[in-house]
Amino acid sequence: MNQYNIEKKTLPLIPLRGISMFPHMVVHFDIGRDKSIKALEKTMMDDSEILLCTQKDPKVNEPSIDDFYHTGTIAKVKQMLKLPGGSIRVLVEGVNRGKVTDIIQEEPYFITEVEELKYEEEDIEKDSTTEAAMRLVVNDFEEYISYNDRISSEILITITDIEDPGRLADVIASYIYLKPEDDQKILESFDFYERLELLHIMLQEEIEVLKIEDQINQRVKKQINKVQKEYYLKEQIKAIQKELGQDDDIIVEAEEYEEKINGIKMPKEVKEKAMKEVERLLRLSSHSPETGVIRTYLDWIIDLPWNKETKDKIDIKKSRDILNEEHYGLTDVKERILEFIAIKKLTNSMKGPIICLVGPPGVGKTSIARSIAKSLNKKFVRMSLGGVRDEAEIRGHRRTYIGSMPGSIINSMKKAGTKNPVFLFDEIDKLSSDYRGDPASALLEVLDPEQNVTFTDHYLDVPFDLSKVLFITTANTTATIPGPLLDRMEVIRISGYTEEEKLQIALNHLLPKQIKEHGLSEDNLIVSESAVRSIINNYTREAGVRNLERNIANICRKSAKRIVEENKKKIRINNNNLSNYLGAEKYRFDTLEEENQIGVANGLAWTAVGGETLSVEVNSMKGTGKIQLTGKLGDVMKESAMAAISYIRANSNTLGIEENFHKEMDIHIHVPEGAIPKDGPSAGITIATAVISALSNRPIKREVAMTGEITLRGRVLPVGGIKEKVLAANRMGIKKVLLPLENEKDLEEIPDKIRRKMKFVPVKNMEQVIKQALIERVDKNENN
Repeated sequence: MNQYNIEKKTLPLIPLRGISMFPHMVVHFDIGRDKSIKALEKTMMDDSEILLCTQKDPKVNEPSIDDFYHTGTIAKVKQMLKLPGGSIRVLVEGVNRGKVTDIIQEEPYFITEVEELKYEEEDIEKDSTTEAAMRLVVNDFEEYISYNDRISSEILITITDIEDPGRLADVIASYIYLKPEDDQKILESFDFYERLELLHIMLQEEIEVLKIEDQINQRVKKQINKVQKEYYLKEQIKAIQKELGQDDDIIVEAEEYEEKINGIKMPKEVKEKAMKEVERLLRLSSHSPETGVIRTYLDWIIDLPWNKETKDKIDIKKSRDILNEEHYGLTDVKERILEFIAIKKLTNSMKGPIICLVGPPGVGKTSIARSIAKSLNKKFVRMSLGGVRDEAEIRGHRRTYIGSMPGSIINSMKKAGTKNPVFLFDEIDKLSSDYRGDPASALLEVLDPEQNVTFTDHYLDVPFDLSKVLFITTANTTATIPGPLLDRMEVIRISGYTEEEKLQIALNHLLPKQIKEHGLSEDNLIVSESAVRSIINNYTREAGVRNLERNIANICRKSAKRIVEENKKKIRINNNNLSNYLGAEKYRFDTLEEENQIGVANGLAWTAVGGETLSVEVNSMKGTGKIQLTGKLGDVMKESAMAAISYIRANSNTLGIEENFHKEMDIHIHVPEGAIPKDGPSAGITIATAVISALSNRPIKREVAMTGEITLRGRVLPVGGIKEKVLAANRMGIKKVLLPLENEKDLEEIPDKIRRKMKFVPVKNMEQVIKQALIERVDKNENN
């Protein structure tokens, strides 16, 4: 440490607020506090010096001993001037550092015992390290001045003439803008070299900050210059267009577009693309056909819901009430949908499996999707995919084509007005493909939650976020849905309604609805329950209730006509007069034969409109082993018949059938209602049973029906549509149903009321089928 001469003095003290005082520094400041004024007056009276110390917190109005630093600067008062209001402006010059050793007096002003640290310049010995530090600090100060316009560069001349290292550090510190605590560190650094080193660190930090400030200023200045330049050029364009006689409508329009785009919170990429189109619009003549294309594009960009969302209100109880109110039955489907909604509430996200509602026409798939939207308080949009062949229907056309437009997905999002609606893809199994592309492939991205965040329509050519959309699809069958598309969806199957369910739907929903729509009331049109049941059984053949509603509407129309024309006040419709309104019965359900028949077996089949009973008839006659199949059978059904014949030939001895029947007998297999195409493997055991009955001359029990695929070795394999088939068997009056062992689990889907009325026998091979279906052998001659 450098050697100081220490001299003890008793001096008044003034705490300084917001400024720091260094030796060799001349500064003026205002004094307004009574304590400080009295200390100043004492100094002037004694013609002595004063100690100036910096306050730690400038906000403290009446500082105590602990509120100011105890190392300060001893200064001489050079000049003082009284100002209006009682305050004094004083000019002081710093002399030396002073260190408070004791506070002698606090009131009416501070008087302190001070150690004055002073030295003579000629006593200082400078080594090469100190010299290097001085040069480094001067260079730092020069760089600091280059970034700070508030300090004159002429000060450098004064600085470079200073030979005293301590004075150099103090003078530079007095010119740079530091925090009070940093100033105090320099003031309390008594060693010259340490002071220079500390000042070097502080200057480097300040230079870095000033560099960043300069970069920010340059960037802002450049931006301002760019804005001014754009404004100037736009004004020039306006002037040129005015000279050319063009109106400024297009400029006004462009400004409106710009204002609208800036007012919408959209992705940066989209905003940049839209702004480029606005610039293009400005460069075009108002008569250019391209302006229309740009306007349409910008209108689409502005109208899309980039940041608009509806607030989800997920309430399981409310959702259950809505589903129960709008749909009768479908218990399993409702529970699965409520599970889905519950998960959405817990995860607070729309990501998850895409629901695919699969079922026959008219069972309420579309209305279920609408109910989901209602229960979630979301907008609902529907897009029908039936017959869509063009990929552009999904992704849109590029703007290079005349009359190009966005695809139906973006169009539907615009109609929805929010980015999180419930979006229904109706009839997804009816998608087709041709030379115009494969729309099913285009849907792969849409229905993948990991990819649809950046769905890009060809027309917009910018990504649109579909991740918050709840997609639901419907189909009549999954057979025609492409595998990759089906893989993205979770299938919820909706089977057909039972007769009892249809009756309740008709009485509680369809009939009141149609009565209201036709301007009638429940007082002037009364339809009996038996009449409704007759409509279900004899005028419709469907899994859903669409035709049922159509027939009820037909009754309402004819009733309305009679009320108006014949001035009737009340019309009652029952079984006796139903044909007057709907005509003769259109369908009849198969009924049980009165006696057990040889070669006639009751099969069960699944169709798109529900389950059907299928009667298989077999006749055997003398011949050369020909097999004839009639009844418009499909390839799979024909193959089932051939498999049944092969099984019978292989097991003829066990079955009690002549070994050479395939050479000496002709077999004719017929399935009635020949105009209706029939296919599928589930009639395998029915055909085998009928052929065995005909060849072995054993009758088949008339109250038994069966379904199942047969193998060459007589195994019975599982089939689909068990619920629908059982419902059909129940309508026919069947008491016992034979079904594959592996289908036993499907019996859980069948209503308890029907399960209690029927007996179900799971079978795994033909031996069990024959045991359950055929009765004791009858002599052939007796039957003839």
